[in-house]
Amino acid sequence: MNMQTSNVAPPPPARDISDTGLSLVMMRDIMLKTMFRTNKEEVSALEKVLCLPSRVVQELIDMGRDQALIEATGTLHANSGGEMGFRLTDTGKARALDALSQSEYYGAMPVPMAVYAEQVKRQSIRNIQMTRDQLTGAMGHLVLPPDLLGQLGPAVGSGRSILMYGPPGNGKSSISNGIRDALGDKIYVPHAIEYSGQVITVFDPIVHSSAEAQVDDPSSLRRTSNVYDRRYVLCERPTVITGGELTIDMLNLVYNATSRTYQAPLQMKSTGGVFIVDDLGRQAEPPQALINRWIVPLEENKDILALQSGEKFEVPFDTLVIFSTNFHPNEIFDKAALRRIFFKIKIDGPSQEDFLKIFAMVARKRNIPLDETTLVHLLKKKYPTIDNIYANYQPIFLIDQMLAICDFEGLPPQMTPDLIDRAWANMFVREEHIEH
Repeated sequence: MNMQTSNVAPPPPARDISDTGLSLVMMRDIMLKTMFRTNKEEVSALEKVLCLPSRVVQELIDMGRDQALIEATGTLHANSGGEMGFRLTDTGKARALDALSQSEYYGAMPVPMAVYAEQVKRQSIRNIQMTRDQLTGAMGHLVLPPDLLGQLGPAVGSGRSILMYGPPGNGKSSISNGIRDALGDKIYVPHAIEYSGQVITVFDPIVHSSAEAQVDDPSSLRRTSNVYDRRYVLCERPTVITGGELTIDMLNLVYNATSRTYQAPLQMKSTGGVFIVDDLGRQAEPPQALINRWIVPLEENKDILALQSGEKFEVPFDTLVIFSTNFHPNEIFDKAALRRIFFKIKIDGPSQEDFLKIFAMVARKRNIPLDETTLVHLLKKKYPTIDNIYANYQPIFLIDQMLAICDFEGLPPQMTPDLIDRAWANMFVREEHIEH
């Protein structure tokens, strides 16, 4: 695949405490909580967990010592290069417990919202330059009409919103995934964000699954960890895929009453990447209500979220939103909503010629020999019964059914008119009345 390299400017590392943009009390308390919860005693161990440079951690340790919250253990730890160890005093433990009662969050220092917003601009999805080669490379496994890539390319390159519609089983989900694969470069995702003294966790190993952890070579003179702010993780551009389970509540901040911390909503986790709403129209909420929730973000590149206190605040909205539906857009949206979706692309069933190409490609992958008599039977006898309407899912379905029957009957992989008839019977359910 023709993957582009990342030209994203990294978030600059913090040289001292003031560079973090956080209050001294918040940083001190997060460090105390981290020491209390993890029993880390050396600066080198704490810098990894707090995601801060060692000199900043040392500044925080010195501040804690001045306030009689931290003391040196008086021992040099041989297994960590003769480093001095530090521990919480009784006063420090009491302060850590008090801080934990207000918020259980500890570990990686958060990034202030305003600083995060600047990084979002540096790595905006709208900065992506999408070429035909990139898109073709990512979609190479799909048989698509020749003009479809010409429609998809500008839509993806704009970083705006896309509505894909058409009959089911024709690859709308596969095309969405192909778009994700075509993006190719990497961005920086914060572990957590701070707003108004509250911590919102953003990094999610399920969404940001291709995250890389850079490990320093202790013998190396050049430390890579100082190249960018370690409060961020270098990841592939994220993709969030939701379907019929999507509710409007899932687009709001998630507050955990036990830990008293917030988790970013789905669309915030997909910042800099792709948010796919699959099967639009199958959710409990009407599609119009879902679209209404997206109107401001799609038009103004910002979303409005609310804290438990009711305080509302802006967050950057920088996501390529792909809506995918089996309904005609006019059935589920009013004109105002449709106007706000930038690109509308119909994904139709394949022509007979493309259907045969897909059938042959699947047969080759599944190691089942093509049989001309069977194909003629399929096209002349079976498809006329459904008005010759082809769908992209059908070749895989029919071939896998025939292989399952061959396995059961003890036959080598093969296709025959009889096997096609048996496979076809499983693809469609005969209309009949069943007594309950």
